[in-house]
Amino acid sequence: MIRTSRLGPFRLTTKVPGDKSISHRSVMFGSIAEGVTEIEGFLLGADCLSTIHCFRQMGVEIERTSPTSVRVKGKGFAGLAEPRVPLDVGNSGTTIRLLLGILAGSSIFATLVGDESIGRRPMGRVVKPLRRMGAVIDGRRDGSYTPLAVRGSKLTGIRYESPVASAQVKSCLLLAGLKAEGMTTVIEPSRSRDHTERMLPAFGCQVEVRDREVSLAGGQHLSAARVQVPGDISSAAFLLAAALVVPGAEVTIEDVGLNPTRTGILDALAMMGAKIQIEETGSWCNEPVGRVTVTAGELQGATIGGELIPRLIDEIPILAVVATQAKGTTVIKDAEELKVKETNRIATTVNELRKLGAKIEETEDGMIIEGPVVLSGGRCDSHGDHRIGMAMAIAGLAAEQEVIVEHTEAIDVSFPGFVNKIHEMELNQIRKLGKTY
Repeated sequence: MIRTSRLGPFRLTTKVPGDKSISHRSVMFGSIAEGVTEIEGFLLGADCLSTIHCFRQMGVEIERTSPTSVRVKGKGFAGLAEPRVPLDVGNSGTTIRLLLGILAGSSIFATLVGDESIGRRPMGRVVKPLRRMGAVIDGRRDGSYTPLAVRGSKLTGIRYESPVASAQVKSCLLLAGLKAEGMTTVIEPSRSRDHTERMLPAFGCQVEVRDREVSLAGGQHLSAARVQVPGDISSAAFLLAAALVVPGAEVTIEDVGLNPTRTGILDALAMMGAKIQIEETGSWCNEPVGRVTVTAGELQGATIGGELIPRLIDEIPILAVVATQAKGTTVIKDAEELKVKETNRIATTVNELRKLGAKIEETEDGMIIEGPVVLSGGRCDSHGDHRIGMAMAIAGLAAEQEVIVEHTEAIDVSFPGFVNKIHEMELNQIRKLGKTY
């Protein structure tokens, strides 16, 4: 449970935990590479720990060398051992979908399971194209849902036009393509997160990228690498949003990832009139990194949809919170993908914000928010979804009375230490004449 209440103006300069998507991939690629991969800035959240657990079950030695450092002793594809028990991915969609790609071309048999949420998430979007490559996969409803059983087999590269812009689908097929004969090409309707195609070259793999098309040749072997994981922009979004719902506030996030396929939230906030300063300070493992500062100011409603949505899909719940404080109407559309996340995030976001007095309506592919409104206090539920839990906690910073968010254990999936960041905001309220405002 988290309790938050209205804050006065504050200034906060901080960092956020490592990027979840990059952390997953660093362990996966390190495990199927040859040699020792050193990872710094690793996110030791529940989802990424599920990835570590699965590869340990396949005989990969992975050790934690500091609170945010991990060493992976890669075994190569051929060195993966057949697990004696089902691989449990917990709540991690990234783990199960990318792991399916790796296992499809391996020489082993494995069964994959997850929690109740994973049991509801669609797996056919990766199983069907993998079967076209020659993969042998079975599962509930003909492989549409977990549990899934995979028997590694000989694969052939395909040219696949994905009906959805999904980094998980793209990455799954590219990883299968490493063991396939010939070329594997994935074409998306719009460009999704590109962490896989950025990181694979750091492990010695040649990848060809042309706009919405990504290709690689089969038969390539990965070599160990050193990976520095930048701060997660999706986690940063919640703290940056706090600066926009608290008048007079300012938040600076340092060493945060600025991958353009992930910074849609910054573009959306800028469309609404947010004051944003971005300074790129370097590149870590082909990922741009820098500093972002957001300052409170008057916001305007905006229409957010189209190709912007894949670049901010995980940030829509907190974007909806910000929209409650913007003048006019904010329309979020083309976001059907939210229905198959940890929860139906469209319905859940709308229902939970209504509890706080927000003027918000659900649509078939998004939501409509009217603002600004003064949020009331109340009791919310994360429904086991880390991003819903954090969004409602931030909403409490602009509410008239205390907001209580229940079932917040899931926040550790992506942002361990989130509550401490709220406390930092409270401690950094601007003091005038000996009082805190």
